[in-house]
Amino acid sequence: MKKLQDEMKKANNPYVTLIGDYLLDHLRFNPGDADKINAKDKSIQGSLDAMKKAAEKKKVGNMAVLTDEEGFSIVCDYFGIKGKTSGPSVNAPAQESTEADLTINITLGGA
Repeated sequence: MKKLQDEMKKANNPYVTLIGDYLLDHLRFNPGDADKINAKDKSIQGSLDAMKKAAEKKKVGNMAVLTDEEGFSIVCDYFGIKGKTSGPSVNAPAQESTEADLTINITLGGA
């Protein structure tokens, strides 16, 4: 847990905090996964990089979107753990543990 907390403190990135909170919550219920998450070659930023690679494969134009389920599944795969595929919302306080819903509205203007 300390490794995750240290990375979260050093990063000025809400997504590192979001994934860190997800992993800390996971460890509370799955302490046996600590060695996998604490592996020297694994980091929260590394899991975000894995998500970026996956999103690039889905890229259309200059945009790529992952659902919450896809993103958290990639995090779990990266760390080699089995976890729920939803986590706290980026805007939710860290102590809340609710499923996040992502809604994207795109309005295309025309002449």
